[in-house]
Amino acid sequence: MLLSFPGRGLQLGARVLAEIGDDHDRFADARGLKAYAGSSPITRASGKKSSITRRWVKNDRLNHAGYLWSFSALRASPGAMAHYRRRRDDHGDWHAAAQRHLFNRMLGQLYRCLQKGELFDEETAFPTEMAAAA
Repeated sequence: MLLSFPGRGLQLGARVLAEIGDDHDRFADARGLKAYAGSSPITRASGKKSSITRRWVKNDRLNHAGYLWSFSALRASPGAMAHYRRRRDDHGDWHAAAQRHLFNRMLGQLYRCLQKGELFDEETAFPTEMAAAA
């Protein structure tokens, strides 16, 4: 199941599995897994001001594996590349922010696949990007 994701080989799949564990009930939802990995942003709001920053407290090994995973998924998946380009061009994200957003999206897909016992499906993960890339 882990090897069905684009850009993930044997070593990277084993590294991600070692960091998240094999207990499928460890995280209550995908948000918990994303926060543990450090891919989801932190939003702080006070009064009329709000700021969105990256997480500093995270599993550094899983975060680094996610960086490698999202980087290699750019070449292996046309949907991932379209998503990355959209974040860079339309939203004005820097490279690291767009890559972190892609990792966040892929973690959501990983959580879904682990819970349902399904393999990764490109059209389910990136439905609108696949139509735009074709």
